[in-house]
Amino acid sequence: MPIFNDTKVAFADKSDAQLRKAYWMFKMIEQPALTSLGTSVLNFTVHNNFPFVTGIVKSTLFEQFCGGETREESMKVVKQLFKRGVGSIFDYSIEGKEDEETFDAVCKEIKDIIRFSVGNPAIPFIVFKPTAFGRIDLYEAVGTGAEFTSSQKEEWDRVVKRFDEVCSLCHENDKKVMVDAEETWMQDAADHLCEEMMEKYNQEKPIVWNTIQMYRTGRLEYMEENLQRAREKNYFIGYKIVRGAYMEKERARAAEKGYADPIQPTKEASDKNYNAGIDFVMNHLDKVSAFFGTHNEISSELVMDKMKAKSLENGNPHVYFGQLYGMSDNITFYLSDKGYNVAKYLPYGPVKDVVPYLTRRARENTSVAGQTGRELGLIKKELERRKRG
Repeated sequence: MPIFNDTKVAFADKSDAQLRKAYWMFKMIEQPALTSLGTSVLNFTVHNNFPFVTGIVKSTLFEQFCGGETREESMKVVKQLFKRGVGSIFDYSIEGKEDEETFDAVCKEIKDIIRFSVGNPAIPFIVFKPTAFGRIDLYEAVGTGAEFTSSQKEEWDRVVKRFDEVCSLCHENDKKVMVDAEETWMQDAADHLCEEMMEKYNQEKPIVWNTIQMYRTGRLEYMEENLQRAREKNYFIGYKIVRGAYMEKERARAAEKGYADPIQPTKEASDKNYNAGIDFVMNHLDKVSAFFGTHNEISSELVMDKMKAKSLENGNPHVYFGQLYGMSDNITFYLSDKGYNVAKYLPYGPVKDVVPYLTRRARENTSVAGQTGRELGLIKKELERRKRG
């Protein structure tokens, strides 16, 4: 019997009504055409303040995948998860805005999250997206070494300042911070910033954690180079290891602009690369800590097997697992039940502002082979188990 197949443990906190609602939502998401049309309509109606639609979203998609509209409202979920040994990572999920006022406001929100979470083991990580602090075009320009005007230089200096303020505050309060990965054309600049922050704030332990997308080519080589740099400059590395979520967009842009596709050629190649990332971490635990963000049962079990082979205790502080709130509870709660470090990404924010995140997540779910079907199968199995008594 697969170890992640215990639906009684997975859905212990869910009522029959909640499971039926989740089943209906995943059933909708399972249809690519319906998801594409629905997400477009949803973005339009919520953006144009249709209050009826906002109410429906809050009681369905939002309730399934988000903690609440505020940190305070989300604490009910945080406490419920922590009772079962699962941490929460507040993800202020505001996307698609590119003005300095918003960048400053999001930076302030992230710093407020840090202060809010001090001393609370239920919130083990802080997280932010690089494009929450600056324009994607600006990151791209920095990564390609473009000549800057004085105003562009000032704009980039503000991005660096936001990064530094957040990382400094985390260092000051002993909170780990993960910097999410995004599109390849902006990632070089984000990587360099993360390296600077690691060198500055990871002298004693990994405070700053960068995200590595293993569906990309060249990421193992990047990790090797970064490890060499960390050994030379004597700092620790924190990585969030994920597969990735921008495949269609990446392939289309590479074809349009005529450069080499940065994505692994097949799903099997991505899986092999992810497993190689696991090996890399496990072979360098003296310098590298990792948060394995995955909804893949095989990858999760592989990490567990590698830990066992190295005689590491389940709760080893250098190894974390993570899944998104509202998904893969079969993995999350099995791991917590066995004493592993595991946390859920917990998005929050005003419904209207979080809809772009929710619709992106729905489209990603549709494109990940087997993910939605797996959720549906587990929910159905649990409802049938309960019916049998």
